[in-house]
Amino acid sequence: MTDFPERSLQVLHLDEPKLEFGYGQTSDSPKDGLFLYGPNKAPSRPNISVGVVGTGAGIRMFRTWLTTATGGVKVPARTAREKKFRPHLSDFPGLEEAYGIRIDAGRIITYELDPDMIDASTLIENHHEAVQKTVDMFLDPVLRHGREEERTVDVWVFVTPEVVFERCRPLMGAKRNMDLLPGEVPKRQKVRPDPPLFAGILDRSAESAFDDVPDFHRQIKARLLQEAQTCQLVRETTLAPEQFLNRAGYPKRGTQDRATVAWNLATGLYYKSQEEPPWKVASMREGVCYIGLVFKVLPNHHENHACCAAQMFLSEGDGVVFRGANGPWKTERRDFHLSKTAAKQLIERVLKTYKSKFGTYPKELFIHGKTKFNDEEWEAFSEAAPEGTNIVAVRIQPTSGEMKLFRDGDYPCIRGTALILGERDGYLWTTGYVPHIDTYLGPETPNPLFITILRSSGPTPALRDVLRDILSLTKVNFNSASYSDGLPVTIRFADKVGEVLVMGSAQNSDRQPFKYYI
Repeated sequence: MTDFPERSLQVLHLDEPKLEFGYGQTSDSPKDGLFLYGPNKAPSRPNISVGVVGTGAGIRMFRTWLTTATGGVKVPARTAREKKFRPHLSDFPGLEEAYGIRIDAGRIITYELDPDMIDASTLIENHHEAVQKTVDMFLDPVLRHGREEERTVDVWVFVTPEVVFERCRPLMGAKRNMDLLPGEVPKRQKVRPDPPLFAGILDRSAESAFDDVPDFHRQIKARLLQEAQTCQLVRETTLAPEQFLNRAGYPKRGTQDRATVAWNLATGLYYKSQEEPPWKVASMREGVCYIGLVFKVLPNHHENHACCAAQMFLSEGDGVVFRGANGPWKTERRDFHLSKTAAKQLIERVLKTYKSKFGTYPKELFIHGKTKFNDEEWEAFSEAAPEGTNIVAVRIQPTSGEMKLFRDGDYPCIRGTALILGERDGYLWTTGYVPHIDTYLGPETPNPLFITILRSSGPTPALRDVLRDILSLTKVNFNSASYSDGLPVTIRFADKVGEVLVMGSAQNSDRQPFKYYI
């Protein structure tokens, strides 16, 4: 019989990070903090100018929502299967009461689109062309407004019919069992062809459709980068689910309750129209900067090149996106690694921006990624760091069931639970039971993140501090008012940022605030 030595592992709980709101007050809940104290900084633009593009019905839905949201929205009545107390739901008090902003429903700028023309453009045979034509239809009035009108718009709202959502996504082209309409581009053409002999003579403008992935949402975001204009996309079914019923009389699409929708949409509108985010993390260490590296393969590139970018997030949680060099970053192992020159240049740009904002370089620069960094990349990162800045590489890997932790009671382990494996490795549960809202909002037993401190140019930071920072970064998704996310913002939005940057229409965009990508 073989004896296996027992190993004791340390299990600890990290306190829920506090968020800072108006008057220096703190709360761990975005909704509670905004309701009680208002945003962290007074709004730079208390009267918001909003432009709305959509069908006549969609514009009316937004006006109705705005009027309702201005006065406040109650949570729905409790059903027989729900608890008596539901702290995870909160009444929406109103735009001015929660955020200190006003949007006059009677003065919003509107551009009405013909629903029949939208339907026709989404049915063009070539899927790339169909999506581009639909995007053009929504963006043309925005671009025209910028050229011809004096009244500025703080944030544009695109109210999309369901046909746009259903037909203008990458996988929808082969699944549309409908009568399709001819366009300017052959039906079966998937990519831009090589330039012909008479490239300078023939009109090839229609083939620009292949420069972008056929995705309505991503194309809207990419093209507005050139205009430095923020926007919010919202489906008609989100604003008025009761108007889209099935044969049984129930909404065709399940949505969040009206109060939660109001919280989330209002938070997005505030963040995208103001100079400062609505809250910041109160417990983050000073002089610390976080970077999330993004890699995405460029669509239709003949050599399979990839785009690299860095998402820089400050201790408050707000961020800036830096475009790096395009190049052959994808390896035979199907992972991504930068050249030494490209890696050094990217980090130098991040550090320069940090210094311009604070007058000095950060004490610690954490680089978050899902994979390891090779020796060449790490050498570049270390060389780019000035004296006094400790560069720390951290790998953050979502897990899918290889590690489970259970506890007595009706709910799973508490969010913030950590299992320490060593000085550099540990599991962190960023989802789980939350005492503040007395529930766990997930569908199954939560899976942890596997955190590894890979390297550091100076002293290796304490694993507990790294885990606490990551937990804090799960609370700065300013596109909603949810209690927290399962991933830190450095990883959470990496795909979204990369998906926008690889679009052909975004190639000339440089450093941009994070709010333009979400």
